Amino acid sequence: MARKASLSGFPEWLPQERLVELHVLDVLRRTFELHGFTNIETRAVETVGQLLRKGEIDKEVYALSRLQAEEGEAGREDPNRLALHFDLTVPFARYVVENAGHLSFPFRRYQIQKVWRGERPQEGRAREFTQADIDVVGDGELPFRYDVELALVIAEALGALPIPDFRIRVNNRKLAEGFYRGIGLTDTAGVLRSIDKLEKIGAERVAELLRDELGATDEQAQAALALASIRTEDTSFVEQVRALGVREDLLEEGLAELAEVIAEAGRRAPGRVLADLSIARGLDYYTGTVYETVLVGHEQLGSICSGGRYDALASKGSRTFPGVGLSIGVTRLVSRILSQGFVEASRSVPTAVLVTLTDDGSWSAAQDVAAQLRARGISVEVAAKAEKFGKQIKYADRRGIPFVWFTSEDGTHEVKDIRSGDQVPADPAAWMPPAEDLAPQVRAAAPAPAE
Repeated sequence: MARKASLSGFPEWLPQERLVELHVLDVLRRTFELHGFTNIETRAVETVGQLLRKGEIDKEVYALSRLQAEEGEAGREDPNRLALHFDLTVPFARYVVENAGHLSFPFRRYQIQKVWRGERPQEGRAREFTQADIDVVGDGELPFRYDVELALVIAEALGALPIPDFRIRVNNRKLAEGFYRGIGLTDTAGVLRSIDKLEKIGAERVAELLRDELGATDEQAQAALALASIRTEDTSFVEQVRALGVREDLLEEGLAELAEVIAEAGRRAPGRVLADLSIARGLDYYTGTVYETVLVGHEQLGSICSGGRYDALASKGSRTFPGVGLSIGVTRLVSRILSQGFVEASRSVPTAVLVTLTDDGSWSAAQDVAAQLRARGISVEVAAKAEKFGKQIKYADRRGIPFVWFTSEDGTHEVKDIRSGDQVPADPAAWMPPAEDLAPQVRAAAPAPAE
């Protein structure tokens, strides 16, 4: 189980917990690279004006200041004041604009970094956490098929992790905005923000917001909620939307795009991707496809992966860089994996072999053995003291090291598997542990026995 951090909202991992996080990161990195995404890293600090330039956010942004602030420093409202980034998408847009002359488009990037938000700490919500993003950005245009591809990449990446089943819920902003216009609601951004609160506050309260804050009639509010109630794993949502009797060009464009995502996902990731017309995403820079992902049976955790299409987030004069991306909340996902005991690590240290000492004068020779083993990729420690072999074996057992190496006075070697007790002759120039023991393995935990 994940240990509670001493500073709320800023998690720290024990060694075995960190192994789980590293496993998740390795799986994501490997999957992203298999699909041709290249890695970048952006700075942790942006100007406040850059961070807040596209749409309002409901998260506190951590501004930077020295402990001994000087008089006359930039005020709180100064857009040039520096702050820690709260996501990776907005900094990435700035990165694309500034480096466009050095990038090949469409540019496929993945990025794994820490971000900071003023969240109220609880499981799944931290103030410092790791995100893993993938995006494709074009120069002037970006074919819609990238919206389809990203849903499939994420389905593959999450499907390779030892986690419960999940659902990628997809909607399209064009569909929603076209529908709202068709029923006479012109503040489509306001309607989207209200619908985005549906799962938190319920349909009745959302209807009140639509009426009281946006001037919607009862009929308009009910129509918006009827649209948000549609969920299908196939393209039957198209006819369900049309049955609501609204006709609008933008609506039809959104229906066609969402149908393309759902149809292809049904072929390549059956049961994993569904059309959910309640998904809105609160950030205003999304312009088309939007995604949210939940763990089945753990929906209260919130979305573990979300994103969408943004056509105007990055621009330079008349040049625009439309993109589509998804972000996995790695810390949120790892916290739930650990707290629910979904996985276990085979050991808590990378070390596969402890080389023992027969006496204090054998330390240098033991280092020679270790060097031969390490040259073949085997993680090795050398004992620090020539204690009785029983104590050296206990040290290895306490550390979780599976093998102990012995060198006799005549120069021969033996290696002991301290789990089984088997001890066999070994050559430091050729011996290899079983593949499953070469490095710590993270695997699905065995189910608890029935009571």
